[in-house]
Amino acid sequence: MLLLFDIDGTLLNRATQAHRDALHAALHDVHGVNVEGVRSPLSPAGRTDGEIARALLLGAGISALRIDERAGAVRDSCCAAFARLCPADLSDKVFPGIPALLDWLAARGDVKLSLVTGNYEPIGRLKLGRAGIGRHFAPGQGGFGSDSEDRAALPGIARRRAGGGGIAYPRQRTIVIGDTPRDIACAQADGVRCFAVTTGPYEAADLTGADAVASSAKELRELLAATTD
Repeated sequence: MLLLFDIDGTLLNRATQAHRDALHAALHDVHGVNVEGVRSPLSPAGRTDGEIARALLLGAGISALRIDERAGAVRDSCCAAFARLCPADLSDKVFPGIPALLDWLAARGDVKLSLVTGNYEPIGRLKLGRAGIGRHFAPGQGGFGSDSEDRAALPGIARRRAGGGGIAYPRQRTIVIGDTPRDIACAQADGVRCFAVTTGPYEAADLTGADAVASSAKELRELLAATTD
């Protein structure tokens, strides 16, 4: 079974301040705009870094053409800023029960752990590394905001990387695990299952499109045990 974990709101709790600051610094560095006062019509939860950046820049009056032309520069600047701003220790941001859950899954021979997250890859991996759980997610695997601005594309990217011989990992053996309706939507767009968790900003009533909903790492483990055994 390929398990594609989201990061913020699913594995980590409130580990986004330095990330937000890094993105804002990058937009100022690359586009010369201060987006602190810009009201984005989009909630950032479940969105890719590129999508969030685009909404903020459009709100600041930057043209779509210029946004496209400088998207790579924004990504690189944001990752460099985050490397400077990220706290040295994020272990206190890991949700209760997540380390034990990941240890249990990693010890199984029938499970492959990976990521699907809107974070640019260097940012997501640095967060998990400093949280003490990065070892569970192999390099060269997963789908990230640096791969596509469209989150719906990320599960397919992760499945291709997890597959072999040019064949993507099977949809019927893949589960996205996240905390927002956008995690559910990206799973549905790729035709894979989604297990949602209520550890982020959304309640169970907001996550009814998921195949199952858990309120904690303990409940998620029970769901996964029933699915993978």
